[in-house]
Amino acid sequence: MAIVVNMPRLSDTMEEGTVAAWLKKVGDKIEEGDILAEIETDKATMEFESFNEGTLLHIGVQEGETTKVDELLAIIGEEGEDITDLLNGGGAKVAASNDSSEEKEDPKSEATAEAPVAQELPEGVIVVTMPRLSDTMEEGTVATWLKNVGDTVEEGDILAEIETDKATMEFESFQSGTLLEIGLQEGESAKVDALLAIIGPAGTDVSGVAANFSVAVAPAKTKEAPKTEAKAETKAAPVSASKKASKPTPTPVTENGRVYVSPLAKKLAEEKGINLIKVQGSGENGRIIKRDIENYEPAGSAASVGKFVPSGQEDFDEVPNSQMRKAIAKSLTKSKFSAPHYYLAVEFDMDNAIGFRKQFNSIPDTKISFNDIVVKACALALKQHPQVNSQWFDDRMRLNNHVHIGVAVAVPDGLVVPVVRFANEQSLPQIGADVKQLAGKARNKKLTPDEMSGSTFTVSNLGMFGIDYFTSIINQPNSAILSVGAIVQKPVVKEGQIVVGNTMKLTLACDHRTVDGATGAQFLQTLKGYIENPVTMLA
Repeated sequence: MAIVVNMPRLSDTMEEGTVAAWLKKVGDKIEEGDILAEIETDKATMEFESFNEGTLLHIGVQEGETTKVDELLAIIGEEGEDITDLLNGGGAKVAASNDSSEEKEDPKSEATAEAPVAQELPEGVIVVTMPRLSDTMEEGTVATWLKNVGDTVEEGDILAEIETDKATMEFESFQSGTLLEIGLQEGESAKVDALLAIIGPAGTDVSGVAANFSVAVAPAKTKEAPKTEAKAETKAAPVSASKKASKPTPTPVTENGRVYVSPLAKKLAEEKGINLIKVQGSGENGRIIKRDIENYEPAGSAASVGKFVPSGQEDFDEVPNSQMRKAIAKSLTKSKFSAPHYYLAVEFDMDNAIGFRKQFNSIPDTKISFNDIVVKACALALKQHPQVNSQWFDDRMRLNNHVHIGVAVAVPDGLVVPVVRFANEQSLPQIGADVKQLAGKARNKKLTPDEMSGSTFTVSNLGMFGIDYFTSIINQPNSAILSVGAIVQKPVVKEGQIVVGNTMKLTLACDHRTVDGATGAQFLQTLKGYIENPVTMLA
């Protein structure tokens, strides 16, 4: 079924866009993630990528032409599909290019929902909405506000840190003025385009704007409870309607799992190492405030001796799923149940690799890891076995001639996979420096979407944790992922004699749609040659 791609809103103040250049032409095949065009906004010229697959059937705005946001930009569908009815509809909002089919709404009801926001904005007031900071982002969580209500905001100032499904990213203001309203508190989530903040002239009453906008985007918000101002606190705290109707609990929690606590109390608790779930709030509606933290006495402390503490009491902490955790669950579930996995396990002799690394690292200012050796070996082996360096699509298979290796990195919220590009062309020290830099950015949540996209193969190494054998789920759209275990010293047979040796177990998970068993085995044989004789990688 054909999809109408409308002019996207690429900045929060964009009302119309100009097509600077088309990177695809009518009749071209389009993959999800392909760059369709370069769009000139009121801020900059930006690349616009496709969220759909198919054939480009129609271009509605030629290069140099301008149209309003949400007007017809292009049509993507099946080759030869009749799009007469869509063309007769002109620029009507037939479908939203960034939404799934089940999320699309009737254009009339959408226009009606937006109207209150546009009609009731006082002069100089700007509504800032939750931005789409990655191509797969559907909702965001406010990790930290860097501005408070009443602060002066200049264009380019960082308003907040937003947690997406990819990383935590800084979000800067495109306007100057005073921060009049904050729509989401720290730790709260909302769909893309939901109310994030309101900026305008100091002293402007925007209570009506916030209320009307909340009505207009109600389906996109994660909670619908009103806000109540707590006495002597600097920020408003959400009150769950269900909590008001039920029996009070010592530690109120909002519907999205966030503890009901003042910012100052939260900061003090972090400094003192106090678990907020165990603290009883004495503020308005049971909110935890400063004095609750200062007076907190954990069970078993000297101050609590003599108090009855029941043994065997059930206790648990609940942590709301982060955007990254949700994205990982979604992608891995899709991979596990859509790609027919099979596994090939091998064990390599690492004696030569250990000696090679020791010699290599004797060079001043040079340090490589065993993981760097594995990444380089995989890159060279993949050039000889493009079937393993492939991707599956319903109607074709893509054999990649370039090698971009994703390196799985554990972070507190789960797992991210930054990409070492053209790994086969890089030296071992270059790969080592690249992996170290990307891993550091990953742990600090500073990776950009570009640094996490485009991999053709993935390496996951748990050897540093003492794991000698494991299997991984394929990082789609890759066709394979290599699981690397620890180097283990054990008895081995060499030239008929039992001697002390060093071995490492590796497991290749393959998508049987693209990689046959023999193909995977041949790749591992080539990999074995490089890893057991790493000097051959220097040729």
